[in-house]
Amino acid sequence: MAMRHLVPFSSRPSQVPARREAQQRDPFAALQQQMNELFQQFHSSFGLAPWSEDLAGTWAPMVNVSENENEVKISAELPGLDEKNIDVSISRNALILRGEKSEEEEEKGRNMYRMERKYGSFHREIPLPADVIADKAEASFKKGVLMVRLPKSKEAQKESKKIKIAKS
Repeated sequence: MAMRHLVPFSSRPSQVPARREAQQRDPFAALQQQMNELFQQFHSSFGLAPWSEDLAGTWAPMVNVSENENEVKISAELPGLDEKNIDVSISRNALILRGEKSEEEEEKGRNMYRMERKYGSFHREIPLPADVIADKAEASFKKGVLMVRLPKSKEAQKESKKIKIAKS
């Protein structure tokens, strides 16, 4: 396996399993997850959180996925972005997040001029843990956090079954 596959900020789209079972089946996936966490901890100690950038300007936002009996909720940290620079779509049981960030910083002074530009794009494909109703999906963006709510289909809601616990 090439080292670039272990780096959390590669230029290929990130795919994070939404369920823990998917990670436990493959020992290499578990190793990759541990290495990603190690790199994230290392980079966050230098103030590079919530994402790390490589030389090509590609970065991956932090994403949280949760579900209850009625819906799947996904939140993504996208500080410094506007909602017009974010694209959210659903395709093949996955939520796809795309976006682009651009910053310019200019400083003028006596006998000096400094201009810095920073550009980067991201693409995250998040597997959905259940069937959802794409037409009823809702997304909101507030203070740099994107929140996506995806209602589960009736079949997915029926799959959940409560089990009584007998007293012993």
